[in-house]
Amino acid sequence: MQYRRFGSTDLRLSVLSLGTMRCLSSEEMAIATIRKAVEMGINHLETARGYGNSEQYLGRALKAGLGCPREQVCITSKLPPTADGGQMVDWIDDSLARLGLDYLDNLAIHGINTPEQLAGIQEENSGLAAAQRAQKAGKIRHLGFSTHGSLELILEAMRTGAFEFVNLHYYLFFQRHQPAIALAEALDMGVFIISPADKGGQLHQPPERLRRLCEPLSPLGLNYRFLLSDPRVSTLGVGAANPGELDSILPWGDRLDPLTPTEQEALVRLEQELTEQLGPDACRQCYACLPCPENIQIPEVLRLRNLAIAYEMQSFGQYRYRMFENAGHWFPGRRGNRCTECGDCLPRCPEQLDIPRLLRDSHARLRPREGRRLWQED
Repeated sequence: MQYRRFGSTDLRLSVLSLGTMRCLSSEEMAIATIRKAVEMGINHLETARGYGNSEQYLGRALKAGLGCPREQVCITSKLPPTADGGQMVDWIDDSLARLGLDYLDNLAIHGINTPEQLAGIQEENSGLAAAQRAQKAGKIRHLGFSTHGSLELILEAMRTGAFEFVNLHYYLFFQRHQPAIALAEALDMGVFIISPADKGGQLHQPPERLRRLCEPLSPLGLNYRFLLSDPRVSTLGVGAANPGELDSILPWGDRLDPLTPTEQEALVRLEQELTEQLGPDACRQCYACLPCPENIQIPEVLRLRNLAIAYEMQSFGQYRYRMFENAGHWFPGRRGNRCTECGDCLPRCPEQLDIPRLLRDSHARLRPREGRRLWQED
């Protein structure tokens, strides 16, 4: 396992971090997974108030002992953004009690996803101010934030100067947030990549075409190499649900070297396949089509279409597409069938895509499939 500096925190974190959101099947399984991760060199364990019993299970694992001193393990927990400073104080104390700790190495404000949330935490006596007071009191060593928000919002939050690290989405198949990675380097902020296996494309179970294109690596391995060959990326979240899931993942934590010619060739093949399969309908993710009067997240809808057609990532596309209109600010926007063909986006698209047609096609490919009622006709 290799380690990298986590921005201005000066923590040396393992390049793979154990996220404990999925370690919830039982306390016994959670403790076994946490112990194996630490035995294999992971020194960063991440939890959150919103992850069910995760804090409690992690606290019991720490109490039972991990085979190393507490000081050799970095604990991050996450708390929601709130304008109520008193509520944040209570939440911090609750998390420390569940974890059985006197302090958190890192606290992330969890899910700064909207401009209103960012504005709210910056008010006087807000949750951010309370967290900063807790930091001065020694209950928190370092303060950061996690986000599922837009690139513009992420950059604005980073530029406040209030945070030492950022947890965000950035993958081989989603590079929209590259400017945030660059800004993090400029501001000396740590970068934690959220869910590179699942949100990065459900890469544990890749379709056959994608698997062939990535050979001799697996799609998951190529994604890990794409990320960890970039020295600006500090650590990747690994969401193992049991000890066995760590076996195929942890070897990638030893590979920080630049991409090899073979790996670069695989990236070229992926790009060529997308161009060949999509032709003139390929969305290049410039985001110039936004905003949409119907609040359709056009680039993300068309990105999922790109992946489904180019790499047979239909299952992943359907999984993410189902989240539209169901996940609130965690995955905002409406589905492609909400398009009224107003044409507002058309003159802004540099590729001159027929966006209404592509949105209809995306919905037909990715829409949730509901069981047919007996009285319904085919």
